[in-house]
Formats: sequence, structure tokens, C-alpha cells
Amino acid sequence: MTKRFLRITVAAGLAAGLSVAGLSLAGLGGLAPAGAGTTPPGAAGGYRLVGSDGGVFDFGRDLFYGSTGGLPLNRPIISAATTPDNGGYWLEGGDGGIFTFGDAHFFGSTGGLVLNKPVVGMASTPSGSGYWLVATDGGIFTFGDAHFFGSTGGVVLNQPINAMAATPTGGGYWLLARDGGVFTFGDATFAGSAAGQTGTAFAKGMVATSTGAGYLVTDSNGDVFPFGDAAFLGSEAHKGLKFPIVTIIP
Repeated sequence: MTKRFLRITVAAGLAAGLSVAGLSLAGLGGLAPAGAGTTPPGAAGGYRLVGSDGGVFDFGRDLFYGSTGGLPLNRPIISAATTPDNGGYWLEGGDGGIFTFGDAHFFGSTGGLVLNKPVVGMASTPSGSGYWLVATDGGIFTFGDAHFFGSTGGVVLNQPINAMAATPTGGGYWLLARDGGVFTFGDATFAGSAAGQTGTAFAKGMVATSTGAGYLVTDSNGDVFPFGDAAFLGSEAHKGLKFPIVTIIP
């Protein structure tokens, strides 16, 4: 397991769309330091946990492309998603801003929208040319080549939605509620839930396996729960984290 931070000082007054010394800001987002990687999701059998400061914890391999750990953020990081070739990832701020690393590209955000409920999660399309964002009421926002397959926006939930994951085909997604409950849409199939397993912690993130026949769920303490054909490789539970875990990515 490794945790690393990329520390960058950004001069005040940088406007969206400007780039300075390899740092690009697209719309509300995107830090884009150089980085490359070719390991397909799931092939190395690893995953990463992301903290609310944007710190990245790696399990099972060494694919680090940067973080917001050393940056002053308007709002904490609440979610993340990995590009299909595992050559980069997106980090999502609580204000809807998107930060891009490695080969992840910016396709839009909810940062400038008035929302009924705040966004809390995201997932990439199989092409890497789009992503979904999900709000706490289960409302879905699509960007790039992401398609809509349904939501819990009109459903009375026991607990708010905290995360989402997309199927390998891009033809569906799972929504994860704070109590560990799982909702399926499109070609996503149910492999179990973390309801009743997280104790006093909240379910915070999920990631699907490369087959789509399973997924991993993490909670705010850094515990990791495997379902279906997902494998457990370690966690950050009981390690005295300075910042809570907010999601899990391949």
C-alpha cells in the first residue's frame, strides 16, 4: 500500500481554460500532470482508496498519477473514477468541480448548476470519453458519451445515495446508498449489499470488477467489502486516518 501526494502551488487568479507549466484547468476542473499507464482495469487485481483531501492509497500495484492532497480545495473531494486504460483518474469535489489526472479528460461538471441535491459520486464510461455524476437523491447527470438508464430521483430512499459504479459495457450502473443498499439500472446485476455491515461508518464508494459480476464497497473507515467475483486485497480500516475515505477506484 502506498499513499502519495502531488503538491502544486497555483497562483491566485488563474482562470478556467488556462494552462501553466503542464497544469491545465478545464472549466471547473482539471489538474492534469503528466502520467501514463497501460494496465486494464482489474488486470493487476488492485484498487485505490481516495481520501476527502484527495490523497490516494494504492493496493496491489503502483499506479499513481497525482492527487489534490497538497492543494487548497473549495470543498473536500467526495468521489473519483478511473479511465478505462487505468492511465488516469478524475477526482470530484463537493462543489461539483472535476480534477483530471493522467489521461483523464474534462467533459463538464455540475459546478455551475443549481441542484436539488448535491452530487456525491461519479463513474466513467467504457471509452473514457464521458462520465456520470450522481446526486444524493439518486439523480443522474450525464457528460460526454454517457447515457441515462434510470435513477432513484423519484424514489423515497431510506438513506441518501453516496456513490455509483458503471458496468463494463457502459449499459448500466449501480447506485450505492449510505446504509450499503445497492440499486441496479440497465444491465447492472445485484451481487449483494453492505447493509448492516458497516457498523457506525457510512458506505462511501463502490467499484465493479472487470466482468461486471461483482463489486467492492468501501466505507468511511476504509473497510472494503467484496461481493460477487470481487477480491479483497486490503483496507485502511483501524489505521488512524487523518481524513475519511470517500471512495474506491480500480
